[in-house]
Amino acid sequence: MASFELSAFQPTRDLSIVAAVESPANGIIQLGFWLNDPMQQIIWGDTVAGHPRRDYLWEQTCFELFIGIKDIDDYIEVNLSPSGAWQSYHFEEYRYPETTPPPINSKIELVELKRTGFGLTAAIDINLFLHHYKVAMKDVFLGISAVIQTAAKPHYFAMQHSSPEADFHNKRDWLHQF
Repeated sequence: MASFELSAFQPTRDLSIVAAVESPANGIIQLGFWLNDPMQQIIWGDTVAGHPRRDYLWEQTCFELFIGIKDIDDYIEVNLSPSGAWQSYHFEEYRYPETTPPPINSKIELVELKRTGFGLTAAIDINLFLHHYKVAMKDVFLGISAVIQTAAKPHYFAMQHSSPEADFHNKRDWLHQF
C-alpha cells in the first residue's frame, strides 16, 4: 500500500488529508482518504442511497482519482462523493473534450464506496479499462486529489501542484505507478 500526504493548493493548518492506494493483482484499486479537520469545518453533504452516478460532484466535497496509462493520452477521472454518489469521465487528452460535464466513462465499475468517521474508502474495478487498452496494472499511473468544501471556501488537495492554478488534470502531478 502506498500512502501520500496530499498537498493543499493554498496552504492551510486547519485541514490535512492522507490518501492511500493499493491494487492487488485482480485489477481492483482500493483507496482510502483520512482527513484531519480539528475545527469540524468540512461540509459533507447529504447521504444518498444506492451509489448513483451524478455529475458535478466536484462542486462539493469530493475525492478524485485520475487514471492514466504510460504513453497514451486518454485518461479517466473518477469522482467519489462522501454522499455515496460517484461518477467517472473519459478524456481523450488534457481536458478534452471540453464539454461540461465531460463524457461518461463506462470502462470502470464502482465496487464499494463508504464514508467513514475519518473520511472515505472506495474500491474501483478497472479490468474493463485494462482490457480495452490491452495493458497491465504496471502500465497505469494515478493522480489522487480532493476538493474539500468548507463554509469559508473550497480547498484543493493533490499529490502535488505544479501549475499556477489548482489543476488535477495535469499528468505531471500524478505520482503513483503500480
